[in-house]
Amino acid sequence: MATPSKPFDNRDGTIWFDGKLVPWRDAHVHVLTHALHYASCVFEGERIYGGRIFKLREHSQRLIDSARILGFTIPWTLEQIEEASNATVRASGVADGYVRPLAWRGPEQMGVSAQLTKIHMAIAVWDDWKAYFTPEARAKGIRMSWAKWARPAPNTAPTAAKCSGLYMICTLSKHAAEAEGYADALMLDWRGQIAEATGANVFLGIGGELHTPKPDCFLDGITRRTVIDLARKRGIKVTERAIMPDELAATDEVFITGTAAEVTPVGEIGPHRYSVGPITRQMMQDYDEVVRRAPAEAAATAAA
Repeated sequence: MATPSKPFDNRDGTIWFDGKLVPWRDAHVHVLTHALHYASCVFEGERIYGGRIFKLREHSQRLIDSARILGFTIPWTLEQIEEASNATVRASGVADGYVRPLAWRGPEQMGVSAQLTKIHMAIAVWDDWKAYFTPEARAKGIRMSWAKWARPAPNTAPTAAKCSGLYMICTLSKHAAEAEGYADALMLDWRGQIAEATGANVFLGIGGELHTPKPDCFLDGITRRTVIDLARKRGIKVTERAIMPDELAATDEVFITGTAAEVTPVGEIGPHRYSVGPITRQMMQDYDEVVRRAPAEAAATAAA
C-alpha cells in the first residue's frame, strides 16, 4: 500500500462520532477504552466510487452482525448507519476513496468483563487509499510469501466477525512479507488448507474454472461474493472447496479480492509463478465496471 500523505490523527475534515460530525482532530478516545486493551471492536472497509459507497447495505449489516457476534448491540439502526455513512462522505467531499466505520466498547469499565461499557461508533473517510498495491505490481501480479500464522478454527475465535482482534496475525504476516520484499502473504488455516491473504480472499484459475477456499474460518468477503456472481454471469464455473497448498503447482492463474485490493492478480507465491490470465483480466474489468454503475444497475448486473 502506498504511504499515506499525512498521519491519520492530524488531518482536516470531519468524522462522524457517536451521532454527530466532529472536527477530525477532535475525534478522541480514552487510553483506558476497553477495545484498546481487549480488542472489543468491529469495523468495516468500504470504497467510494463516484461519490457512492459500493455495497453500503451489505457492509452496514455486516458491521451490525459482527458486533452481535462479539456480544454487543450497536445503538444505531441499519438505516441510521447508512445515513451517517452517506453524510460523512458528503461532508468529506471525497468522490473516490475509502470509508472506515467502526464500533467498540468504551472506557466505562475495565477488565475482561465489560458489560457496563457504552458502545461507541465512528465513521471516517479518506482519499489516499486509492490503490492498495502499486499499479506496477497489479499489472504483472503481486509477489506473495507464506505466512507462518494460521487462520484459527471457528471454535477458537469469532471467525465470522470482522473484528480487530482477528487482524493481529494479519499485521504480523504482512509485516514479515514486506520485510522480505513481498507485497503480501498467503495464510493457511489450522488444518493446513489455503485460507486467504492478510486482508483479501483468494481465487485460483484452474482449467478455465475458478476455485476458492470455502469460508468456514475466515470472512466470506463482500468483494468475494461480488466476483463469484460476476464470474457465474460469464458462465465461468466457481467451486468453493478445501484447497491444499500443493494444488498451486497445477494452477494457471491466481488473484485476490477485497474492498481495498479490489481484484488484484498474483504473480508469485513462494516457488510458483503465474501470469495475469484471461479470467483474472475479465474479473478485473467486470468488477471495475460494476462498482462504477448506478446502484440499481450494479445490483442487477451482479445478481443476473
